[in-house]
Amino acid sequence: MTPSTHLPDRSEVALEETWALESIFATPAEWEAACQTLQDLLPELSAYQGHLGDGPQVLLAAIEKLEEVGTLLGKLTTYASNAAAVNTFDQAANARAGQARSLSAQAGAAMAFFDPELMAIGFDTLRAWLKETPELAFFAHYVDRLEKRSPHVRSGEVEQVLALVGDAFSGAFASFNMLTNADLKFQPATDSTGAALEIGQASIGSLITHPDRQVRRSAWQNYADAYLAFKNTSASILTTAVKQDVFYARVRGYPSSLHASLEPNNVPVEVFYNLMEVFKQNLPTWQRYWRLRRKALGLESFGVYDIKAPLTDAKPVVPFEQAVEWICAGMAPLGEEYVTILRRGCLEERWVDRARNRGKREGAFSSGSFGTRPFIMMSYADDVFSLSTLAHELGHSMHSYYSRANQRFLYSRYGLFVAEVASNFNQAMVREYLMRTQTDPLFQIALIEEAMSNYHRYFFIMPTLARFELEIHNRAEKGAPLNADILIGILADFFQEGYGAEVEFDRERIGITWAQFLHLYMNFYVYQYATGISGAHALAKGVAAGQAGAAERYLDFLKSGGSRYPLVALQQAGVDLTSPEPVAAAFETLAGLVDRLEVLLAK
Repeated sequence: MTPSTHLPDRSEVALEETWALESIFATPAEWEAACQTLQDLLPELSAYQGHLGDGPQVLLAAIEKLEEVGTLLGKLTTYASNAAAVNTFDQAANARAGQARSLSAQAGAAMAFFDPELMAIGFDTLRAWLKETPELAFFAHYVDRLEKRSPHVRSGEVEQVLALVGDAFSGAFASFNMLTNADLKFQPATDSTGAALEIGQASIGSLITHPDRQVRRSAWQNYADAYLAFKNTSASILTTAVKQDVFYARVRGYPSSLHASLEPNNVPVEVFYNLMEVFKQNLPTWQRYWRLRRKALGLESFGVYDIKAPLTDAKPVVPFEQAVEWICAGMAPLGEEYVTILRRGCLEERWVDRARNRGKREGAFSSGSFGTRPFIMMSYADDVFSLSTLAHELGHSMHSYYSRANQRFLYSRYGLFVAEVASNFNQAMVREYLMRTQTDPLFQIALIEEAMSNYHRYFFIMPTLARFELEIHNRAEKGAPLNADILIGILADFFQEGYGAEVEFDRERIGITWAQFLHLYMNFYVYQYATGISGAHALAKGVAAGQAGAAERYLDFLKSGGSRYPLVALQQAGVDLTSPEPVAAAFETLAGLVDRLEVLLAK
């Protein structure tokens, strides 16, 4: 599908291409009323402060009230933030999103007494209560987690302050969001005839996969140039976020921001460093792939904007409904229930906001909360790349669906470390199905191109950003200077090492890549894409092969939510990510795709 030269306004898109936020609140007025309900609930929760030690029944009542507050807050936040994400020009929606962030900080402050007061009761006493009170048995994992992180939990008063500053500290992300998705203006791309094509966050993905090299080059350059024009502002926003990470790590007594991110989930920092080492060892595979692409495209030089250039003239058209059916077929080994829920969500319950409109936030994500449907935001472009993105986000959404359906609120949210397993699992399963059933060599090439694009994002871009993230946090922790040129220089050096001599190097435009990723505002999140894709491929291999119990173990993993430590949940599903072996195996799969592509292109 050729990208449109015009992105419609949000009011112009078809209802069936949007998500059903009215399933949470029918109107903004209903949302406002629910805000007041939440504020009325907060004093009821605060009334338990100082009384958790009164006995197990009081503790149970406090937990139930906390869950009631958390459930309503999740609905309020999902409704507000999702509405703002699909139309950053909607000032009323933006105001509601800001109001939701403030409510979240207020609720966090009201809940702040909970963990310190539990610690004061004593873990031996708590475990005795759990043993003698069957209704509290579910609370055992929470108590165990709290005991492990107890050295980093502060007094109730300090915890309340930390919760309150959450509203102010959300400003860095909010500023990034407004700058990137509302205020940045992009010069249009141009095709070989000189015709202009509008660049927006909803269209850039299609433009950099366009068959016309002039479109790809001008889109990539103009997109980067818009960020470079605001490099100092962007650097100020990002360094503020990094310093906030350092602040939290120090207040809680962690050795570093990396430890503060990993240790609460019981993930050793060696998992991060193992990934970085395996990634660096396998950079020659990437360089071989770019060399193959350059030759296949008949180019003397190879730019970043050629990394996703179509290798054939036959670009498969995949309408949304066809994508849903193929995804359902690919996920069939998980059983009829899984497929039925997924199909209904896409085609009847409007989980997916797939419209491509002006003002829509960049990228794609899955959202939702306890008591809501899963929701997916993306810009669907009727191609194999969009099919894969949809499969990815549906992996998140089905993980959330099963987690919320099988766990109470307290454990309904799973850790970020496991989040990218479910998403990449779906992509691996659907890709395996299509490779097996769509035997046209041109379609096979398109599938491998998509797979390599996915690997490029998760197994090249994200680990490179993780190296960058570690370096800038280390500098912030030492009090070293950070500014736009320093940030550009750090990331450019890492990318230059990765690209080697195979990719034409535009230092400023490549170095500004950090300004384009909201993931850097989530303390040490990006590395988890690479661990996630590694775990996903290991698990998908067993399920696709029909190994006894593999599908059941995977579904049990989805249903477990946050009721287990991430590494334990994955080990029980069948993969051990404390070892570098799954990462190395995923790189072997990557190398095999390059081999297969080389054979197909030779034909």
